[in-house]
Order: sequence, then C-alpha cells, then structure tokens
Amino acid sequence: MKYKRSVYRTFALITQLGLSMITPIFLCVFLAVFLEKKFSISLFIPLVIMGVLAGGRNTYYLAKHANEDPEEKEEHQDE
Repeated sequence: MKYKRSVYRTFALITQLGLSMITPIFLCVFLAVFLEKKFSISLFIPLVIMGVLAGGRNTYYLAKHANEDPEEKEEHQDE
C-alpha cells in the first residue's frame, strides 16, 4: 500500500509542477492580448517573459519543498 501512495504522490507532484508552470504563462498571455485590444499597446513579449519567470519560480519553490516530510516538520516545531 505504501508503494501505491508513493506513486500517487509522485503523479500528483508532476501534475502540480506542470500546472504551476503553465498557469502564470497563460494568464499573462491572456492579459497581454486583452491589453493590446483595449489600449493598442504592445505588451505581449514583456508579459510572456514575466509569466515564464513566475512559472519558473513557482516550479522551483514546489520542487524544492517536495521532498520535505510534513510529519518531520511537526516534530521539529514541537521541540
């Protein structure tokens, strides 16, 4: 049973990594398209770059903290 839990946790992490990378990119692209139509200013490239950087930051933070065990964290806080 522990093996299945590990597989599900890994699958969830991979899915979460993908979503945390792609969501800011899509949001910035949609915002850029909206602003270009509304105000006729070109912000597509800067907003896409900002979306990629935000997605990279989210993915890095998530991957960095993925191996932490929540039970160990609680034990250290109790001491």
